[in-house]
Amino acid sequence: MKIYTKTGDKGETSLSSGERVPKNHPLIEAIGNVDECNSAIGMALSFIPKNQKFKDLKARLFHIQHTLFELGALLASPQDELPELGTTLLEEWIDQMDEKLPPLHHFILPNGHSASTSLQLARAICRRAERVLTDAIQKNNASKESLVYLNRLSDFLFVAARLVNFISDNPETIWLSKLKKTTTN
Repeated sequence: MKIYTKTGDKGETSLSSGERVPKNHPLIEAIGNVDECNSAIGMALSFIPKNQKFKDLKARLFHIQHTLFELGALLASPQDELPELGTTLLEEWIDQMDEKLPPLHHFILPNGHSASTSLQLARAICRRAERVLTDAIQKNNASKESLVYLNRLSDFLFVAARLVNFISDNPETIWLSKLKKTTTN
């Protein structure tokens, strides 16, 4: 099978139904953002140390990558309802990771360990996928379950980024506003 088909050379692609749509169609945009999020998670995985302390996190991230690949395929074949994607499982994982972390009382900047910053990048991409998918849902009646999953995934990625920094002894950087506040009389 050839990698290139030349069928998209005019700015169109196909949904699983065979319907041709422009490459900037909301569903295609959503699929692309889900794919980009998956790639950023893969990058984060490449930075996570080969250390027993990270075993569970790595297994969870691999699980998420498979789910995101399936989600992309499901979005390409619009349907009223998607199968359960694992939102409840993400919530359990978030709670388990959060128990290991110090309480968060401030906004933090995305930095620290390279795996942590990559997870923060994946989180930002996931949020974009969520925004784009909202448009797709409104215009194409796509499944709302996918939106819930992405919302929870961005939370998971945030907590996972914090966990990587915590385990690897990288302190979190608290955001301090540099803007001067003015008062009006």
